[in-house]
Amino acid sequence: MKLNRRHFIGTSAAAAASLSAPMVLADGHGKPRVVVVGGGAGGATAARYIAKDSKGAIDVTLIEPTRMYYTCFFSNLYLGGFKDIEDIGHSYGSLAAGGVNVVHDWAVGVDRDAKTVSLAGGGSVPYDKLILSPGIDFVDGAVEGWDLSAQNAMPHAYKAGSQSELLKAQLMAMPEGGTFAMVAPPNPYRCPPGPYERVSMVAHFLKANNPTAKIIVADPKPKFSKMSLFQEGWANHYEGMIDWIGEDFGGGNVSVDPNAMTVTIDGEETKVDVCNVIPAMKAGRIAEIAGVTDGNWAPVNAADMSTKADADIYVLGDASQQGDMPKSGFSANSQAKVCANAVRGALTGSKVFPARFSNTCWSLIDTNDGVKVGASYEATDEKIAKVEGFISKTGESADLRKATYEESEGWYAGITADMFG
Repeated sequence: MKLNRRHFIGTSAAAAASLSAPMVLADGHGKPRVVVVGGGAGGATAARYIAKDSKGAIDVTLIEPTRMYYTCFFSNLYLGGFKDIEDIGHSYGSLAAGGVNVVHDWAVGVDRDAKTVSLAGGGSVPYDKLILSPGIDFVDGAVEGWDLSAQNAMPHAYKAGSQSELLKAQLMAMPEGGTFAMVAPPNPYRCPPGPYERVSMVAHFLKANNPTAKIIVADPKPKFSKMSLFQEGWANHYEGMIDWIGEDFGGGNVSVDPNAMTVTIDGEETKVDVCNVIPAMKAGRIAEIAGVTDGNWAPVNAADMSTKADADIYVLGDASQQGDMPKSGFSANSQAKVCANAVRGALTGSKVFPARFSNTCWSLIDTNDGVKVGASYEATDEKIAKVEGFISKTGESADLRKATYEESEGWYAGITADMFG
């Protein structure tokens, strides 16, 4: 089926516009209260659907520190020159107009007994149900020589926005014939094909602007998502430019020196001009603070995304440990709709439908050369389980690849409208 904005959003009618007060602190005001932490693909979608579908019967507060949300999905296309930074930035005005009480602050604490979320600004917000969708943070010490204090010298650009702009500026300032290095992350991480789409987009930019430049990828994994598709694309479009060093060749034995701008791979030191370090990942910190993580991620029940630790706290998207779905924007949005339906049912007695999930990850390799991988999923007692999947094939026609890219553009318009209204 060709995906476009109307198909993606389905039959969602526009919510009635009503601006909320800046902060919900009243208790005993009759309405059940849902607090959502994190305004990305999971959180914004859940907040919007609960507010819209409950028609004002549930008080919904979204806590998100940034006033402008930059999507990680499509941020690689900004690096490649296919998008402007404004194209991937979205504000929260329409969500507020749709009845969501948007609070721009950091959630810094969760009291599960009192059922309150405390804010950096000093306030606290009560909840009946709490939805956490904080995305990712990085595992300390994951790459030798790198920590968050090095992110200006060696950006991760795996939280989009200023980091994306920094990496783009470094790319543009590379000397002729210079070297771009990427340290790829171990599994599991946000957006499985993301680092390799990024390599493709960096190569696209360099081919046009700095054709003698080189790209080195140090990868701790022996294989990666859509590997044959990317390698075919790199050979076709960027021959001789990209050197991928996998686990078998020491790609996991890496250290960096941000001051000297060197990368050492399996004992061999290389001076580089730009270094994109993508460290190992874990659930956003608030999930850990709330006490719902086990190790790096938050285990959840597949039927409604509620945490194993607390039935009144739900975790969506990248931060959750749910089973077979990849950590992607599409996954988070799909999980958010299941969660919103379950939360609304629990609080108002409305009908709850059986959980069904889907995901597609598109990647752009070069102009109009789009590929995809995806699947449908169902909830079992153990996990979200894959039902059936699909993936682009090597050797596809240029027309099919172009149609795949155009489909991704339709999906982007659809999902951002679905998230933000």
